[in-house]
Amino acid sequence: MASTVVVSASSPSNTVKTSPNVSENFARTSSDSDADLTDPELKLPKQSSLVIMLLANALLQVSFFIIVSSSNEYALHLGGTSTFSGVVIGIPTVFSGLTLIPLMKYDKGGYSLALNVSCAASICGLVLYGCAYKANWLYLILLGRITSGIGFAQWMYCKRFCSDPRIVGIRRRTTLASWLIVGNGVGMGLGPLFGGIFYKYVGFGKGAGDLWNGFTSPAWILAGVWAAYWVAVRIWFEDVVDTPPSAGSHPESIELEEKTPVQLMETSNSDNAVASGTSFPIMPPRSLSPPHELPNDKLGYSQWASVICICYFAALSFFVLGAWEANIPVFGAANPSLNFSPFSAGNFLAIGALGCFPFFILNLFLARRVQDRYTLMFGSGLGGSALIVFLILVSLDKTASGGSTDWISNQIGVGSAPAFFICWFAVALGFNVASTVTFSLLSKQLPPTPRWNGISSVFVQYSNFLGRVTGAVWGGAGVSVGMSRYAGLEVGITLGGMAFATCVWKHLKAKTG
Repeated sequence: MASTVVVSASSPSNTVKTSPNVSENFARTSSDSDADLTDPELKLPKQSSLVIMLLANALLQVSFFIIVSSSNEYALHLGGTSTFSGVVIGIPTVFSGLTLIPLMKYDKGGYSLALNVSCAASICGLVLYGCAYKANWLYLILLGRITSGIGFAQWMYCKRFCSDPRIVGIRRRTTLASWLIVGNGVGMGLGPLFGGIFYKYVGFGKGAGDLWNGFTSPAWILAGVWAAYWVAVRIWFEDVVDTPPSAGSHPESIELEEKTPVQLMETSNSDNAVASGTSFPIMPPRSLSPPHELPNDKLGYSQWASVICICYFAALSFFVLGAWEANIPVFGAANPSLNFSPFSAGNFLAIGALGCFPFFILNLFLARRVQDRYTLMFGSGLGGSALIVFLILVSLDKTASGGSTDWISNQIGVGSAPAFFICWFAVALGFNVASTVTFSLLSKQLPPTPRWNGISSVFVQYSNFLGRVTGAVWGGAGVSVGMSRYAGLEVGITLGGMAFATCVWKHLKAKTG
């Protein structure tokens, strides 16, 4: 039988009093979202800070991809090779990984330090990349990309911000992850597109020089964009303050008569007399410990299996995407049936990525209704099917099958190889969709603590880095090793990942949203 607290209608001394925090909670209710207050699973960070983080992700993606369409020609001009071009594309992620550990040591659980480092490193890296033509030194473009790689460490902080239990509810994490993938689509689409446009229309004609030309102009423009963004960060971004919630401020710690609910129950149980007046039932108390102070947050074997599986897919997705982004300009230029210029290769990459954009927007709504494990398998299955079709086309030497030889088709790149383009579109869509849920799904598998959120973000980000750098190098070397072997390896690791996910399928189940 429920215990009761008796409140006399005539005696003020017996009236149940509330602490000032109750009034504060009611005041906040009138100005804040009801969902955020009543259901912590639906809370969101401050809008301006969230926009700054999402823009950081998009700008980093553009910075990563804007050199893809012309990097092969740039490296060849400076005396390098196509494989070296793949290294130039992928090397930033190596140094991003090396930067993460010291950066996390000093970030104090916040995001401002990483944002400022990212802006500074991105600007410096782009300037070095732009100066390589004037210096006529091949390794300066590598040094510029290494410096930019320090800024790419911010990718992990974007993921951590969107799954931080202090500011993001569990049913909002996949939705915010979907917004990050929208940013990925913007970067994959606009980066190569702008790179190709600058190469063709700035080029090396009248007005072009050693500093401003088709190779260097994308870097100079983007350095200016980063400078403007840095100003916006300094004005509008508010960092997350990692302060332990006090008993008075925690939603479950409203005090009555300056006592905890446990003390009130003990008082009520010891009082057998029931006075006249109104009585209120007191339910069994919930734990007053904040959700991030769990007594036991160790992982079981099934959870570790899920962690390994999700990290595998995080690496797989970016390995395949990085390989195709680096390989298309190289393969397109080497294949006489395609004969891609940097401009047509950039358009080929961009149109495929931008074609995925409506589906990324659709995924924002589906994320609230579809389990993450289904999204993971759907994306991998779609991308894997495209890889199998591409392997068949390469084996039969039918990559340019059905293509047109007119000037417009060759300039756009798509019309000269429609079957190849459909494969690229499906690969871009499938593996981007699969990568949408990796860090949000992992955050749902682990204890909801800031410590584990940081660990899960690092796990996923290092997996992404591993996939990006190895994929870019593999893509640059694709023509050298043979395109059948290039595509066959990607098919094999994709099918292996799907088989792994099937084995741990029941352990990948998590809340939607």
